[in-house]
Amino acid sequence: MLRTTLILFIALWAVFVVVPVALLVLWSFLEMKDYSFSSNLSTAAYAAVFDSGRYEVTLRTLRIAGVVTAIELGLALPFALWLAKGVRSSMLKAMVLALLTVPFFISLASRTIVWRSVLSRSGLVNTALLHLGIIDQPLDWLLFSEFSVHLGLLAPSFPTMVLPIFLSISLIDDELIEAARDLGAPPARLLADVILPLALPGIIAGIIFTFVPLLGETVVPQLLGGGRVAMLGSSIGSLLQVLNYPVAAALSTLVLGILAALFVALRLIGGGSISAVFEGMKR
Repeated sequence: MLRTTLILFIALWAVFVVVPVALLVLWSFLEMKDYSFSSNLSTAAYAAVFDSGRYEVTLRTLRIAGVVTAIELGLALPFALWLAKGVRSSMLKAMVLALLTVPFFISLASRTIVWRSVLSRSGLVNTALLHLGIIDQPLDWLLFSEFSVHLGLLAPSFPTMVLPIFLSISLIDDELIEAARDLGAPPARLLADVILPLALPGIIAGIIFTFVPLLGETVVPQLLGGGRVAMLGSSIGSLLQVLNYPVAAALSTLVLGILAALFVALRLIGGGSISAVFEGMKR
């Protein structure tokens, strides 16, 4: 029974994951003539990615996704540690977890459009700064800029970062923490030598679950970027609208390659750290 289930899972995974990715890579090497694929293999689509400047969009997307992920990690780690080990009330912990899931039930566009009334020239921030005499004229860079896109991406990405880290820290035995404290470990050493290594799987999962969706984000850049901050999702969407499938496939393939390299790096970091932890526990 177990073997049959495993074979069925692998077959379904191949059909719904491997085959589409393989076709995507194949399309990136095909040419289109009269809105249909030809059998000639070519690297023209990859050349078009660089000639058209779309690689700059890719670099911008990677930069924004990387910065947002790093900020989320810095915010989520202490929050998850507090929620997992600092909160003793089960009711309070359940309430906080419920609040973290509430944004998933609200449209991202509805949550994002609110920032326009906050960051616009006549918005809450500029009005407050003008009233306090901190600025003489409204700040234009608050909206329709990379700053506003970064800010708009923080709230939707926070739950995807904090929840895996929270689950990972929750699984750490309290006796290990108490033993480290009894041996005289200061809070910094306790965090670095015990909590972080054991929570590393959750940290890696949080990075992946946060970084990957950011690469395909379209709603926030459109609403808060105002057409000035083009990101990968919108760029690929525009290519599909004009039926330029090879270039869209080439751009997507380049992103898949970058993600594969990221996964390998995270696997090497995570695997080495986790192995070191278990070796230390054996000793």
